[in-house]
Amino acid sequence: MSVEEGKFDPVLFSLAEQHTGGVPELLATIAGFLNRKTDFFVGGEDGEWEKLVLKIFRQEAELAQEVARKKREEREVAERRRAEARRKREEKEEMEQEQAAQQSAAITELTDAEAEDMMKEIKDEKEGNVEKAEEKNEKPAESEGADDDDEEPEDKGKLKPNRGNGCDLENYKWTQTLHEIELRVPFNVKFTLKAKDVQVSIQRKTLKVGLKGHPPVIDGEMYGEVKVEESLWHLDKNTVVVTLDKVKEMGWWDKLVKTDPPINTRKINPESSKLSDLDDSTRGMVEKMMFDQRQKERGLPTSDEQKKQDLLQKFMTQHPEMDFSKCKFT
Repeated sequence: MSVEEGKFDPVLFSLAEQHTGGVPELLATIAGFLNRKTDFFVGGEDGEWEKLVLKIFRQEAELAQEVARKKREEREVAERRRAEARRKREEKEEMEQEQAAQQSAAITELTDAEAEDMMKEIKDEKEGNVEKAEEKNEKPAESEGADDDDEEPEDKGKLKPNRGNGCDLENYKWTQTLHEIELRVPFNVKFTLKAKDVQVSIQRKTLKVGLKGHPPVIDGEMYGEVKVEESLWHLDKNTVVVTLDKVKEMGWWDKLVKTDPPINTRKINPESSKLSDLDDSTRGMVEKMMFDQRQKERGLPTSDEQKKQDLLQKFMTQHPEMDFSKCKFT
């Protein structure tokens, strides 16, 4: 129906921002214009204008519902993929544990220098953290401050991300994926909020959220830039929900606005974001990091360590003349 989809979005956004009463007020302005400046309501047969309005809005509603349906399907497909990936990783981990249990003898003597160097490297890597912990009279697996010891100096004092890779603050909370931010600002009022009661301004670099007639809850420069035309907000009962589309989609924000306390982005869990949206190389790198982290937490070999063990196993197979009866993999 439109001359070019999105052609007049900047004009309409500017118009919408001036209507603090929300969509009803905006539609009233458009209807008033048609009444005053055109014969839209009286130029045709009785009820014809109403049929035209319903036809146009129903077409747009169908498009909106179709887009929403596709997004739901994409989320469901992504969730199934994540579930399948988790299942495969768990099966692989179980298989590796079974293999490790079957390899029960300790390497005491190997005449082959290559095999001895390889095993020494694996042992040194695994015992490195243990020696550091013993110097501090700590048990590495049971230390309550292990996470703090692993922090980089520049991360000291930063908040731990919430389950959504964002931050829960006193007056609002936010979560993030690599592509977008979701902000939730609850208001403790004794009446049901309407759009006309709320003030929300989303600009490329700044954000403002609050109740009309009251100091804003958020009013400042954001950590990064957002796509204004792709960002939106709505009311969920008495909570303002703002969705911000990031301009730079391959980075984590450590704060929503620059006056917020920062979070430690090194502790972000990529698994709760949309891994299915990443390109193959990036996704593979992230999944490898996640696998290695879980292996370290369980005291199991990382992917690189496992490759070394597989290489040694291959060496043993190729040299059956050597006595491995008293060998143990560490």
